[in-house]
Amino acid sequence: MRNASIAVLDSTPRPVVAICTEYEYGHRLPMHTHRRSQLLYGSKGVMQVTTSLGTWVVPPQRSVWIPRQVPHEVLFLGVTTHSLYIEPAESLSMEARCRVIDVSPLLRTLLQEAVDMPLEYEQEGRDGALVKLLLHEIQRANRLALQIPMPAHDRLLAICKTFLLAPDINTAAQGWADSLFISLRTFNRLFREQTGLSFGQWRQRACAILALARLAEGLSVTAVALEMGYDSPAAFATMFRRVLGRPPSFYLPALDAKG
Repeated sequence: MRNASIAVLDSTPRPVVAICTEYEYGHRLPMHTHRRSQLLYGSKGVMQVTTSLGTWVVPPQRSVWIPRQVPHEVLFLGVTTHSLYIEPAESLSMEARCRVIDVSPLLRTLLQEAVDMPLEYEQEGRDGALVKLLLHEIQRANRLALQIPMPAHDRLLAICKTFLLAPDINTAAQGWADSLFISLRTFNRLFREQTGLSFGQWRQRACAILALARLAEGLSVTAVALEMGYDSPAAFATMFRRVLGRPPSFYLPALDAKG
């Protein structure tokens, strides 16, 4: 099904329903929730999903799992989505937190097939078997560490959100401590308590993950490295691999990563 409303999907008497939607570059869905859990897959473009717990950047050909009743907003950067909406009874065994997951060739094919099924598909036939296999594949999919944890502390959260709009690896913790009118030692303790990471670890993770979105837009590694304050593409590439465990080409297979 293509471009059906949430009301129609919710009222469909099937455990899983699928929809394909195209979003213009820069389209933003404000904070909202779903009665069903959602698997949101982007066949092209980049998505940025934000909840109270963090921000997830979803590269092309990857998907994000959004549990039911979790408030979230989504920024679409030229994305065509294939979404599954899954009844609570079918998703109880799945993770109760958002996560970015890898999409295997089989899962990709199943998602593409699912959106072409009628909403009220035959549950005992081929379409019903396809849905059951989809659920199995989602459960066994590899999780990708593409989350930027966010603090609950109001003033610190505001500073973090500002940083995400223009990430800079040279941003100093002292400046943030001064803006909060606390000592550097108190700031470092507060930051780790709120995010689970040191300030330096969080800053690097944010730069690496947000770099994926910029690279997917077509910027070169050199341009992204300089934009984020790195002295050279090599320094940026070293940081990226250290933080995410793999080079940008792993997340963006079609990326032209020339300098």
